[in-house]
Amino acid sequence: MIAVNNLTKVKIDKELLKKIAKKILEKESASRRKKEFEVSIVLVGAERIKELNKEYKGKNQTTDVLAFSYDDSGEIVICPKEVKKNSKKISSDFQTELARVLIHGLLHLLGFHHQSSKEEKYLSQFYG
Repeated sequence: MIAVNNLTKVKIDKELLKKIAKKILEKESASRRKKEFEVSIVLVGAERIKELNKEYKGKNQTTDVLAFSYDDSGEIVICPKEVKKNSKKISSDFQTELARVLIHGLLHLLGFHHQSSKEEKYLSQFYG
């Protein structure tokens, strides 16, 4: 199951986020022989992600994405405001950068850490 909860006023294509998450979870779960994995994707404002980053990561600053892994599930928290800032910095569009941080978070949940080549591979399947 994949759930998307947008707590911001930014318009988000929830179905696209679910599609991206589903594809990655299916592919990685099959290759790693993991059982069903549930993911909650939550979009929050800058203050909320800063609070979470401070509480759970010890960093008193905003960030674009946080990933929290539990036994058979995980939660990805994304800040659209930070994603927009990042997309402008790297001359990318918002939707592509949103997909990138989602993929980054999903790979963290699955045990990968900073696998930029794997992130780019998945991103190119949606924005090639």
